[in-house]
Amino acid sequence: MSGARARLLSLLSLLQTPRLWPGSELAQRLGVSGRTVRRDIDRLRELGYPVHAEQGGLGGYRLTAGAAMPPLLLEDDEAVAVAIGLRTAATQAVAGADEAAVRALRKLLQVLPARLRRRVDALASSTVAHPFFLAADPVDPDALVVTAATIADHERLRFRYRDEGRHVEPRALLTAGGRWYLLAFDLDRDDWRTFRLDRVTQLAATGARAVTREVPGGDVAAFVASRTMQMAPTYPADVVIHAPAAHVADRLGGPPPGTLTDQPDGTCRWLTPPDTAEWHALRLASIGLPFEVSGPAELAAHLRSTAALFQTAAAGSGRSATRSSRAGRGRVRPASPPPS
Repeated sequence: MSGARARLLSLLSLLQTPRLWPGSELAQRLGVSGRTVRRDIDRLRELGYPVHAEQGGLGGYRLTAGAAMPPLLLEDDEAVAVAIGLRTAATQAVAGADEAAVRALRKLLQVLPARLRRRVDALASSTVAHPFFLAADPVDPDALVVTAATIADHERLRFRYRDEGRHVEPRALLTAGGRWYLLAFDLDRDDWRTFRLDRVTQLAATGARAVTREVPGGDVAAFVASRTMQMAPTYPADVVIHAPAAHVADRLGGPPPGTLTDQPDGTCRWLTPPDTAEWHALRLASIGLPFEVSGPAELAAHLRSTAALFQTAAAGSGRSATRSSRAGRGRVRPASPPPS
């Protein structure tokens, strides 16, 4: 790297520290004249970095927010911290993170030196998240990176799915219900397919060019949602919950789907959009309040079968505890040592 380019990068690194830099201090740090600093500042501005100058004895230079996102320079520890954060976001269905986090992770890993990549891998492998906060089925970040790369580069992709080889043209990554999904055109089946990424193994980009195909209807999210709905029966639900609507919304962490209406007797009526009986039951269980199901019959049947399953499990736990207690009473206890 030439001396001028190296100096420009050093100047940019200094300016990315959020403070006001006097021109004399920058010149001293870089070992150049004040005139050279001003020329380098102009060069950074030409490259799109919004460097603001303040005049006067207490003036100086600082980097401000601009209209576009210029390249960033990161120290080693900063790059590792960003990579770890992106890996964490990529393995969980976090609103606003989804595919953008994967694309950012891919770009960072492309330029991350091997020594820093090893630090990222070591930190990631030694970090354990509490199971309560994990997505339903964690996905290998490397699988997300490979998949995102083939989508961006319009390449075909091969992988194993439930012990079956698949050859696809990937179209989009989506998150839903704590899981990652890949929408792709399956070349062997000549049709669009949705794959759960936690069930995908042995991913490999083939290098072959993928055909640019338009998703039926033009809306990726709507198309995947319609396909998912076709795979499992869904029903709208009509439920009366024994609590005010505001209390129910608070338990759910925000306004629920559908309509929640207060009733004169202090209860509220929840009319939900179509969903599976399992998902309706999960939402109702998460509220932790008494409720009555007015419909559909499929939801009531599912709740009865689930309640019977739980009752059997609870009864079995009670019998196990009784057996353990009886075994403890029949065991000969060691004599207590005499007092000293």
